[in-house]
Amino acid sequence: MKVTLSYGPDGLPIEITESPGFQGILRPRPAPILENPAAAILQSLQKPIAAKPLAEIAQTCQSACVVISDITRPVPNKIILPPLLSEIEKAGIKREDITILIATGIHRPNEGDELIALVGNEIANNYHIINHCSKEPDDMILVGEVNEGVPALINRHYIAADLKILTGFIEPHMWAGFSGGRKSILPGIASIETLEYMHGPEMIAHPMTVYGALDGNPFHEAGLAIMKKAGADFIVNVTLDSNKKITRVFAGDPVEAHLEGCRFLAPFSIKELDSPLDFIVTTNSGAPLDCNLYQTVKGITGAAPVVKNGGEILIASACSEGAGSPEYIEILKMVDNPESFIERLMNREFFIPDQWCAQETYQVMIKHPVWLYSDGLKPDEIKSYHMQPVKSLEDAIPELLDRHGPQARWAVVPDGPLLILRLTNKID
Repeated sequence: MKVTLSYGPDGLPIEITESPGFQGILRPRPAPILENPAAAILQSLQKPIAAKPLAEIAQTCQSACVVISDITRPVPNKIILPPLLSEIEKAGIKREDITILIATGIHRPNEGDELIALVGNEIANNYHIINHCSKEPDDMILVGEVNEGVPALINRHYIAADLKILTGFIEPHMWAGFSGGRKSILPGIASIETLEYMHGPEMIAHPMTVYGALDGNPFHEAGLAIMKKAGADFIVNVTLDSNKKITRVFAGDPVEAHLEGCRFLAPFSIKELDSPLDFIVTTNSGAPLDCNLYQTVKGITGAAPVVKNGGEILIASACSEGAGSPEYIEILKMVDNPESFIERLMNREFFIPDQWCAQETYQVMIKHPVWLYSDGLKPDEIKSYHMQPVKSLEDAIPELLDRHGPQARWAVVPDGPLLILRLTNKID
């Protein structure tokens, strides 16, 4: 059987041989794409969810800040931004008073060719665009507390704007339940101090900070609380299919429109299995998300809920930009095994930026060995990160079958974390 995995920009075709325990190719249920997404965007701005039309809101404002996702997210900014900016300007806000703020979180800035790829030539050359910098204290304004004693510091350009608009896309998220909405602010345009709490060991280890969960999820709830304190007038979020095509637009009230988007997406994204797998073959959903090992934690954690204790995860991720930041590489190499890192992490005096993704990765690896196929990392590098390198998926799958036996239960998940995997009856 041939299957193409989401891998890099072009995909990775592989040949697999079914065995008695093969559970199939598991994908999100396809949602129909919009025939005219630009028209759908405009209509959503004029007839939004639980809000006045954007132009009507903008008429009372002198300035605007439009928050967009960075290059690691496949948000179709070139489709979303033109009608959005046009509506703002038609309402009377001058172009020079519009700021486009890139919600980098703690990621690097997007500049030059990357910026053009993000928003297109026309917008890149004609609008004031700023990259958020979480480590620049002069760019932050205190809007309250995330938790007792933990400041909520948000980008000053956003806070200063009369009209505050959030854009993005909604997909399953390993901590927030679903991306989009409030995530544009927290972590998107928050300070490193605020992010240290939001990505702290207790938050990451909480049983409800998982894919697909909103109720009782402290990450989601903190995001909503800070969005209310910072202010948000309007959102434009979209859902995408596995080919990054728009399936639906959710614009309007920042809480209600986002919630409607999550409700729409959930039945397309959730797949339940009746019993755990011995091993799984998955991805990090291809470019741009599989740009590095740091982001690849999403595919790893997304697979773990349906793999038995001791079962293995085989993941394909291009990692065209390598492992990630120097801090992340340092974290991965600083201990001899995942257990040692988790022990060190629980020391409240210990903190290194990017430790949160190492925590998620190592929490999984304590129960599940991880095998990695990647063109962007050398075998010795992969071994130094406590994973096993794979030269060929076609060779690795038979090896896993030999180890777990011919009746082993296994499955292939070509789109990785775009699918929320759950067990019908959870088995620890």
